[in-house]
Amino acid sequence: MKNARFKVDISKKEEFTTNGRDKIEFLISPNIGEDLKSLAKIASGGEMSRVMLAMKVVLADADTIETFIFDEIDTGVSGRTAQQVAQKLSDLGRKHQILCITHLPQIAAMGDSHFLIEKISDSKNTFTTICELDYKKIIFEIARLTGGVEITDATLKAAEEMKRLALNLK
Repeated sequence: MKNARFKVDISKKEEFTTNGRDKIEFLISPNIGEDLKSLAKIASGGEMSRVMLAMKVVLADADTIETFIFDEIDTGVSGRTAQQVAQKLSDLGRKHQILCITHLPQIAAMGDSHFLIEKISDSKNTFTTICELDYKKIIFEIARLTGGVEITDATLKAAEEMKRLALNLK
């Protein structure tokens, strides 16, 4: 969100309520040339997640919450932005535990521990399984995120390089 502008608007309500008298609204302009508008009204799920991540990074030293959960924070991003989100998650992970559900290899590669969550259905029921991945399976899953259906030697090599580079960024 390179060109985004963000503002906190604080105004007084007519009367005191159980939540106090201040009305606080987050305003955002995600793109150049757009007016500031209510974050709650215009932000996509992905933008909302990235704004929350930015706030958590800024407040990391003061925040007493130990664990943050980000579910598909990668919605609507790719490439350079995905890498920046991954780096911010890693930075935040130095002071807090981060649980992140992602479909982007850039973000997955930055993780310290990896789990595969799968939904399995038979003719009557659906089950969810979770298993921790060893290094070889981590590389395979990053390659699967990168390459899709057919995993080749080239996608495996790229996934291994991505994981190695991620470890060097930490």
